[in-house]
Amino acid sequence: MLHHLELWVPDLQRAEKSFGWLLGALGYTPHQHWEHGRSWRLGAFYLVVEQSPALAAAAHERCRPGMNHVAFPVESRAAVDALVEAAPEHGWRLMFPGEHPFAGGPAHYAAYLENEDGFEAELVAVAAGETS
Repeated sequence: MLHHLELWVPDLQRAEKSFGWLLGALGYTPHQHWEHGRSWRLGAFYLVVEQSPALAAAAHERCRPGMNHVAFPVESRAAVDALVEAAPEHGWRLMFPGEHPFAGGPAHYAAYLENEDGFEAELVAVAAGETS
């Protein structure tokens, strides 16, 4: 289990809108709040978004070396579908719409979302009896 994950973002307000909604929908609760960052917690794990004054670039590029995306378990296929439907209102767009919900393969029911700043979140249906 990870302790925490920190994402440096180019715009804290946009990150708070997109990640705050997504994490809240996944059961995370607000954890920390400071001038340049926010965090949300679920159990022992927490996720941070921070607009650090030490940023070395103005934009995130998930296809460069480094972390490509973060994947979250979702309790069912119906929950994945509901999140995909609501996502555009919160700054997310569905990636790979022609292959959705099996862009990861025929036995992997998931949605791949990208926010306005290019961060990717994968939502994976993991309910008992369902393939993931």
